[in-house]
Formats: sequence, structure tokens, C-alpha cells
Amino acid sequence: MKMICFGDSVTRGITFVRGRFKIIRENYPALLQRFLGDQDEVINKGVFNDNSDLLVKRLDQDVLSLHPDLVFINIGGNDCNFPWDQVAKLPDSEHVPIVPLDRYLTNVTELISRISSSGALPVILSLLPLDPARYYQSLMQHYNHSIGHWIGMCGGIEHWHGMYNRALKELCQKTGAKLIDVRSAFKQKGEFNELINEDGLHPTAKGYQALAEIVFSCIPDLKRSASQFHAL
Repeated sequence: MKMICFGDSVTRGITFVRGRFKIIRENYPALLQRFLGDQDEVINKGVFNDNSDLLVKRLDQDVLSLHPDLVFINIGGNDCNFPWDQVAKLPDSEHVPIVPLDRYLTNVTELISRISSSGALPVILSLLPLDPARYYQSLMQHYNHSIGHWIGMCGGIEHWHGMYNRALKELCQKTGAKLIDVRSAFKQKGEFNELINEDGLHPTAKGYQALAEIVFSCIPDLKRSASQFHAL
């Protein structure tokens, strides 16, 4: 069975160590391939800093042209983030997320529909949890402290992150799309400082291992669903 992992930097395998981003070879698609063995093929189509707008644009080339059986979609962390350079310049102004919630849900709906129409089974991964305190500390190293006031006024990134995640889960319930609640399962895998890096966003090596284990545990049921889906 051919599986494509489609998403942003978490799918690509980005980690953050000593103030620098780096690619980790033991990312979740690579680990998933190892767990599955040679009977299945796992293809990593994660791109650093991607959002749902960009996933829709590259869906044909990076996913549909490869004729997969299963497509894991993990997107949203960059959608609900903010243009912090603009916030720092205009901390008293109103700002909206990079991809507003309505457009994010429209994009995910389109991904689900087009992947399903191609004959593959789309599987949505919920947003991973973040560590807001360490994320804000990381932001403060790049931007002035004026963003702190704005963050407090808008409810904080954790508020927006949770809002997008809840809306994503509701969308899956509404459409009947398969959902892996990696957010809840991830929290049971260990302490945040062991699973999430110092930037508060990207998994550590242990975090990627945990993510791969969570997805792998769902594979038997997903394979059955994919077989039934293909038989329709």
C-alpha cells in the first residue's frame, strides 16, 4: 500500500536546536516506513513553513500524480500563526492569522474532496500541542517586547491553535473524514520538554518517535477502511 504524508515542517522533519532549524532524518514518515517494513511504501511530502493554501496548490503534483492509497494530512500550525514582523511594527493594530479560519476549513475540505475523488483515503491528523511559554520566549528573541501586549489582547497563540484544532475536528465529524487525534495521544507520551523543542513548536527526536507510534497504531484500521473505500 502506498501512503503519502502531506504537510508542513512537522511532516518534513524539522527540529530546533540551539537556536537553529535542522532536518532530522528520523522524522515521522521515515519511522513509519521502518515500522511497516517493505510491504508498504511511505512517501514524505512535507514542506517547511507550508500552510493549507500551499497544500492545495501542490496537491496535484505532490500527491494525486503518485496515485496513493492513503494520504495523511497534517496542516494548520502555520495557518493559525501570525505575521509577527507586522505585529511587532504595529502592536496596537488588529491582525489576523496567516490563513483565516474560514479559508483554512475550505482548504482542508477541498483536500479531502479531491483526494477522495482520486480513489485514495484522506486521513486528517489533528494539530500537535505546542508549548506557548517557550514559543513566546523564542519570539521575543527575534521581535521586540511590544508583541507581548498584543498577544495578551488577542488571547495568545494557544487560544488560536486550539480554536483551529477544534474546528478541524468538527469538520471531520461533519464530513466523515478519518481523523487521528494526535494532539490528545501526544500529551500521553511524556513530558513536553522531552517531546517539544525549545522553540515550543517542533518535536524533538523523541517527539517524532511518539508521533510515528501514534500514526502506526492506527494503520490496521486505516488499511481496512482504505480497502473498503477502494471497493466502492
